[in-house]
Amino acid sequence: MPNAFSTDRTVLSPRISRFISSIHEEKQQITLMKNRDFHGKLNSDDWGYVYYPDFKFDPPESDRPDGLITGYVPIAKTLRKFVNDMPTYVNKNSALGGAWVRVIAEHANIGVRPEDRPEHLYDVWGKYSTRPGCFGMNHCAGDMEIGLTLGWGGLLRKIRHYRRLNDPSDTSFYDGEEEIVLGMMEFASLVANKASELAAGEIDPDYKRNLLDIAEMNRKLAYAPPDTFREACQFIAHFQTIDRIYYAGGALDQIDRFLLPYYEKDTREGRLTDEEAVWHLASLFFNDTHYSQIAGLNPDGSRDTTNRLSFLVLDAIHYLAIPVNMALRVHDNVNPALLRRALEYILEDGSGVSFSLNIGCEQGYARNGYPVELARQRIKVGCNWTAIPGREYPLQDVTRANMGMALHWALQDIKNGSASDRTLEMLFDRFAEHVKIIVDSIKEGYDWHYEHISRNTPELIYNLFMHGPIERGLNCAEGGVDILNFNIDGVALATVADSFAAIEQRVVNEKRITWEQLFDALDRNWEGLEDTRLMMKNIQRFGAPGSLAEKWALRIRDHFVAVCKSSGTPKHNLPIIPGMFSHGTILELGKELPATPNGRFASEEISHSAEPDPGFARGLNSFSPSLKATAVAKVQPGYGNSSPLHLDVDREMLQREGGIDALIQLIHAHNHMGGTLINMNCLSKETLLAAHKKPESFPDLVVRVTGYSAFFVTLSKEYRQQVVDRFLA
Repeated sequence: MPNAFSTDRTVLSPRISRFISSIHEEKQQITLMKNRDFHGKLNSDDWGYVYYPDFKFDPPESDRPDGLITGYVPIAKTLRKFVNDMPTYVNKNSALGGAWVRVIAEHANIGVRPEDRPEHLYDVWGKYSTRPGCFGMNHCAGDMEIGLTLGWGGLLRKIRHYRRLNDPSDTSFYDGEEEIVLGMMEFASLVANKASELAAGEIDPDYKRNLLDIAEMNRKLAYAPPDTFREACQFIAHFQTIDRIYYAGGALDQIDRFLLPYYEKDTREGRLTDEEAVWHLASLFFNDTHYSQIAGLNPDGSRDTTNRLSFLVLDAIHYLAIPVNMALRVHDNVNPALLRRALEYILEDGSGVSFSLNIGCEQGYARNGYPVELARQRIKVGCNWTAIPGREYPLQDVTRANMGMALHWALQDIKNGSASDRTLEMLFDRFAEHVKIIVDSIKEGYDWHYEHISRNTPELIYNLFMHGPIERGLNCAEGGVDILNFNIDGVALATVADSFAAIEQRVVNEKRITWEQLFDALDRNWEGLEDTRLMMKNIQRFGAPGSLAEKWALRIRDHFVAVCKSSGTPKHNLPIIPGMFSHGTILELGKELPATPNGRFASEEISHSAEPDPGFARGLNSFSPSLKATAVAKVQPGYGNSSPLHLDVDREMLQREGGIDALIQLIHAHNHMGGTLINMNCLSKETLLAAHKKPESFPDLVVRVTGYSAFFVTLSKEYRQQVVDRFLA
């Protein structure tokens, strides 16, 4: 049996409270500077870079006539120079030193060679507004224990050992990885020197001691692995820095697992208190919003892995009060105090962790032929996605198979065909064929990716933290790890399902308008036909139990999953796992889509992920979060990749509907129905509307936008509207 541990909230002393409050204030100032220069349009997770607007980087000269920096060694040398040239940041209130200062692609011409680009696929991707995922980067997760065990010095020795052992004729793989490690050793030394310099001029004894500790710690970590909890957090901060700089990587690992041995050893030996651990964690979260997870089952499913550190992670997120991308894995025997604490903090703070659900994620993944014991090791490490740290290259959340465009071209087909073709079945047949064309083109692009990515933009950072790449001298994207599978995300499900349902009800069953009139209305973008548009819109939409739209959503889901799973990629037979996730691309994909039969205007956003459109529950005498949760669970693709549920809950309504206990029941119910992920905001309607109207007056308001957290003030008006629409649905 696991040892008992405290579930109490950590009480902070004035000293630790001052440290954490000060780094929160520093985060606010950095965010204000970013907002000033980017005009409130930072529509992504809240990257933790420290903003130096005047920083200029002079990259190494390319050996190519087009100036492109590509391949193992040229990119690695550029990254090494970047971490040496960028400003060295040390905050006297943080327990950790260093930071990153933007993605390197903004300062250097890094990318894919023109001769390696799949131009033969560009036309079909353009026709269907496809986001193909080809040449996607960083969508895997490293096993942090590799780095924590070896340190940068040990990683260097490992690279050199396997280069000698394998004796490749082309050493560029190992040469590139060595450049990365040498760069990070130099970076740690620069941080140590900066902290020493600041300590020399510091008169406050608390700050002076902290800066000297940071200097000593980084000087050690330049060569040796970490021994203490604080040193382990510092090493992870180093990893976060280089990971974000190179293609904005953001995947971590299960934080309450890989840090637990350091926490237990330090507390047992009297070197660490809980409040100090909270400060160290808060400092790590200040460094960056990498995606991580707490809790979950051990591989054989016999016990919950919750521990004292799981609670300290929640405390650190709460006290720091900035965006943090943390998930809590929910299963039947999850520690009830941990789940309740997470929800208490969401009610207090408005946002907090997301909830990764074990039945849909784990049993679904096992349907691909993997043991469920392996599936339980898949961690929520991305905006919506999961991966087995160190062992899997899944490339999730890089594709968008736009089924809205498949519907558009299907409508064009029957419009331009004979009158006898104007049937619902013919429309679905044409739609199904266009979906297959989209999916097949993405599969072909993945073959291209597998063959070409390594000599262009290899996974230089994750190769170091994976089992296999260094040992084999092979990039993880081309077989350096044992498990490769590739994700395809469908989008616009509700847009398409509601459109089919509107046609069935108004055109076929009721005969309120003809096919010809429908085509004319779509061509005119409903101009002068508002009554017709509202008639098509005001049906029972997807999300209404037993509706025509639900029937179509299930049929569309089944077809999309079938074409994804019918075969691997055409050349290399790489496995495909379907998902449904749109991220914030509902705006940009919607701008490319003409009017649709569900009453949507041309260029309006498409529907979110596998969710009903906002407003679906109006007129239904039911608790809309429960209806929404049921609808999303019903249309899960079912193979382990997340198709999230966004719950934006009014605090007052929640109190009427049962409070935290109702949310706990809803989370467990969604899990048992096969759901995979819940993202939650809990605010008052008045606060959200006031913040939308004047966001600069609410600089501390944190929300979950899709699978990520962000300050509300940093989002564009259009992105803020997504949250408002969901909240008012």
